[in-house]
Amino acid sequence: MWRRRPDGRDTRTDRHRGAEEPEAPPQPAEAPALTIDALGRKCPIPIIMLAERINQVPVRGVVAVLADDPAAFTDVPAWCRLKSHEHVASYELPQGGWSIHVRRNY
Repeated sequence: MWRRRPDGRDTRTDRHRGAEEPEAPPQPAEAPALTIDALGRKCPIPIIMLAERINQVPVRGVVAVLADDPAAFTDVPAWCRLKSHEHVASYELPQGGWSIHVRRNY
């Protein structure tokens, strides 16, 4: 967390108030071993595609599911909990939608 200095500057930078640039969206820490393009498809299709292909990556490998259906944003992490895989993170795509990263645990 950052705080404003009494002189109007913040502790992250020496920029004056109002001159701050928007922060860049977070980038994936690890490149996915497999990317599944489910853009334009409604749930449950992104989950079905993930379930069919997750075994194509090695254990502890990451799969990126590209989806723009709002249901996929919550359903893929729920599927991970149900199937004991790890939801690494979800990243917003510039064209809309998300890149939902899943780590294969078994």
